[in-house]
Amino acid sequence: MKRERRFMPVEDSEVRADGDAPVIEGYAARFNKWADIGGMFRERIAAGAFADTIADDDIRALFNHDPNFVLGRTSNGSLRLNEDNKGLFMENTPPGTQAANDVIALIDRRDGTGQSFGFSVQEEKWATKEIDGNPVEHRTITKARLYDVGPVTYPAYEITDVNTRSFEDVYEARMEQLIDEPSETVVDDEEREETPAMTSKANSLYLRNRHNTKGGDNS
Repeated sequence: MKRERRFMPVEDSEVRADGDAPVIEGYAARFNKWADIGGMFRERIAAGAFADTIADDDIRALFNHDPNFVLGRTSNGSLRLNEDNKGLFMENTPPGTQAANDVIALIDRRDGTGQSFGFSVQEEKWATKEIDGNPVEHRTITKARLYDVGPVTYPAYEITDVNTRSFEDVYEARMEQLIDEPSETVVDDEEREETPAMTSKANSLYLRNRHNTKGGDNS
């Protein structure tokens, strides 16, 4: 299972007092919200996708997804994760270090307004849907293993070689699946109203792979 990372803006992340200790809380992930992943496909997380991992695994809270900047972990209770009907809710009691206090100050002042989480997909469902006349791949993550969650400075996806390669790996795996198991394109009128068309990058990638597939069949 390959590790992936997602980022999201957080409007309701806050620092609250719990006795003498500050607590960082907010949603690390939202359920059933479609997101454009690198301009290649759309993705959402199904409710219950994290149920097993938050019960069984030792998950860390990191700042800016840096393993050298640990804010807490589930095994000692300094990170508490729960699923509700909205998404994955986190409560983190960070250590009483100056570095952690700086993070608290940034969040409290709204300088850092995002969350990220690292995960690997264990179960997923794909569908091809037509939006504005274009076939777009849609991925629903139904079960995932979490490695870390935590606040980040920038809520948008980071455009790095590592992240781009990760998106491409997922997309290319889907294209290979379509070669073996062709998918019927479904016209989703409701989603068309809610969602803008995918970027030209996604469409060109889709058409390129379709073209390569047809070329391979004719050889």
